[in-house]
Amino acid sequence: MAVRIIVTGGTFDKEYNELTGQLFFTKTHVREVLAQGRCKLPVKITALMLKDSLFMTAADRQKILAACQKTAEKHIVITHGTDTMENTAAYLGPKLKGKTLVLTGAMIPYKFGSSDGIFNLSSALSFAQALPEGVYVAMNGKLFPFDKVTKNKKRGVFESK
Repeated sequence: MAVRIIVTGGTFDKEYNELTGQLFFTKTHVREVLAQGRCKLPVKITALMLKDSLFMTAADRQKILAACQKTAEKHIVITHGTDTMENTAAYLGPKLKGKTLVLTGAMIPYKFGSSDGIFNLSSALSFAQALPEGVYVAMNGKLFPFDKVTKNKKRGVFESK
């Protein structure tokens, strides 16, 4: 049973320009993370977009929903920016049927070497295989239903609404 990973961007996939201090995208790092963790789970990766979630639009969320509906896999993980992850989860939750979807991301870019994204992606892959159908958010070892999660921006953590 393969799990589909849909990449949408976010801090997880950002690179850092040491000269300018800017964060930017070039490619997804999901394959590197899976190789580093010696992942033996069959996964299929769709790089849908590389976007900072602060700039995610309604059209982007529709595109994510369409990709989820189109994929043959019943278990899906979406890498997503943390700033608007709860908005995307709330959009997808009532609309996606017959699949188990887990959104996850990172507060620290993978390329920094100390990213929480590695743990978050691993957890999300496990959750996606074990949970009943529905839409969830998995961050830092915690799991939330799509309609009961918020990012506490002062504390830098996800918590129940």
